[in-house]
Amino acid sequence: MTDADERALVAAAQQDPAKFGELYDQHFGRVYAFVAARVRDRAAAEDITADTFHRALAGLRQYEWRGLPFGAWLVRIAANAIADRARRGSRDVASGDEVPDVGVPPDVDRFDDERARLFQLVDDLPADQRTVILERFAEERSIRDIATRLKKTEGAVKQLQFRALRTLRARMEGADV
Repeated sequence: MTDADERALVAAAQQDPAKFGELYDQHFGRVYAFVAARVRDRAAAEDITADTFHRALAGLRQYEWRGLPFGAWLVRIAANAIADRARRGSRDVASGDEVPDVGVPPDVDRFDDERARLFQLVDDLPADQRTVILERFAEERSIRDIATRLKKTEGAVKQLQFRALRTLRARMEGADV
C-alpha cells in the first residue's frame, strides 16, 4: 500500500469509523507481532493488541499525518499500552507503602522536543536514506525485505542505513554533516 493510499484510507476512516476495519486488517499482524515479542504471554498480547486498536479508533479523529506511516502511530500506541499494563501490574503487586512513582518524569518535555527534532531530521534525509530508516525502524522491516522492496542489495541498504544513522547522530549532537 502506498503512502497516498494509506492516507486516503485513514481520511476515510476519520470520516466514517466503519472503514477502520480496513486499517485494522492492514496492520493487525504487525501490531500483534510487536506486542507478542515484548509481552510473551499470548492472552496478554491479544488483550494489549485489542486495546491498541480500541485506543486508535477512539483517537482516530485526532490523528494527523506527519510523514510517518499509520503503522508507526499504531506501534507507538501499542508501546504505551504495554507500559500502562506494566504499571498497572506493578501497582497490583506493590503494597501501600511501596507504590512506585509512575508520574511523568521531569524531562518528558525535553524528550518530546528531541523526538520531534529527530522526526524533522529524518524528513530532511535524502529520499533513499529516509525510506530505509522509516521502513527499518518505524515499520520494523528486515534488511532483506527492504532490499527487495527497493530493488537494491542488502549491502546497499546497510550502507544507506549506516549513513543515515551517522547523519542523524551528528545532527542531533549539533554537528553539521
